[in-house]
Amino acid sequence: MIEIDGSFGEGGGQIVRTAVALSAVTGDPVRITRIREGRKNPGLSPQHVTSILALAKVANARIEGARPRSPEITFRPGEIKGGRHEIDIGTAGSITLLLECLLPALVFADSPSTLAVRGGTDVKWSPTIDYLSHVALLAFAEFGVQSRLSCIRRGYYPQGGGIVILEVVPGKLKRADLSVPEPNAVEGSSHSSNLPEHVARRQAKAAVEILERSGFDAEIRCETGELPSTGSGITLWSGRKGSSALGERGLPAETVGASAAEEMVAELRTKAAVDRYLADQLVPYLALVGGSYTAPEVSRHASTNIWTATRFLDVEISALEGEVVTFRADI
Repeated sequence: MIEIDGSFGEGGGQIVRTAVALSAVTGDPVRITRIREGRKNPGLSPQHVTSILALAKVANARIEGARPRSPEITFRPGEIKGGRHEIDIGTAGSITLLLECLLPALVFADSPSTLAVRGGTDVKWSPTIDYLSHVALLAFAEFGVQSRLSCIRRGYYPQGGGIVILEVVPGKLKRADLSVPEPNAVEGSSHSSNLPEHVARRQAKAAVEILERSGFDAEIRCETGELPSTGSGITLWSGRKGSSALGERGLPAETVGASAAEEMVAELRTKAAVDRYLADQLVPYLALVGGSYTAPEVSRHASTNIWTATRFLDVEISALEGEVVTFRADI
């Protein structure tokens, strides 16, 4: 039984998601204690519980303690099964965080998988659905992950109601070495629901002006609709780098677009191959098959993910700082 201190490092929900994901992949049971101990509302949130229960279903796992506010869980995995699974997170819980938790296990399933997930696609404190589709999944593919994602409907806070389909074909992961940035133009999606159509256009226009003034070509499509939830946002991407911003009541659309663009410019101006967010999301795959990539920094999320991964796998992951940080694992 592997013991994980859930308060270690960043001490949030990511350590739980990474631990149960690698437990499913390696077959090693895990007990996680002191979950989110330092947070305002410690223990598991309803969204964490949904991810754990969904993974338990896929991995035929026996679990204890998977309930809201629980400070401890035990996860004993079995054989990972493919097939079709329907998951309703409820309200606007993050679809992307749930998919990132299940994806490593589905790569090792006994047959192809299809996940139909309902929840939030563009919500705070998580990657947007466009970031997952256009940045993260493409980077995961370089490590051998075969997947296809379709966003059927967006879902914003608080009602959610977004619908996403993820298809995964199991296969052998492979080492990847990502050392230089991909010189691509910037693309993006500016979207809104139950708001005047000009909101999405103004977000896009503000972002394009900043990107082009900074020397980057940009093409941003606009998307408007009438969905179960009201909201807006913008996601930008270029190769293995991305940025996003979400609208809020009282926040001008121009501010939303400018925020995403300024973050994108900062990422593009580094000589790193991946952005600071992707750096921590790639850690489980780096630990499983080895490889390397460069990133702007070692975030607390990344260092926590490295610590968690090395509890399950006999691998040394280094993060050497220089003009950029080089993450490396040799297997």
